[in-house]
Amino acid sequence: MATMELTVQGLTCGHCVRAVTEAIQARDPAAQVAVTLEGGLVRAETVLDRLAMVAAIEGEGYKVTG
Repeated sequence: MATMELTVQGLTCGHCVRAVTEAIQARDPAAQVAVTLEGGLVRAETVLDRLAMVAAIEGEGYKVTG
């Protein structure tokens, strides 16, 4: 597993945290996900690569910016 950090636009509430966390864990059930609303930081320890993480997050309607 590797730790990956992405900056995501549109994260504003608990629902956003839950949606992003569940989207990542749907692709990697063992992923450890932490979301910081201020700054829109998503940090995950996961087997997913960057493209898979971006696809999971953007599939929920959020925009990955970094």
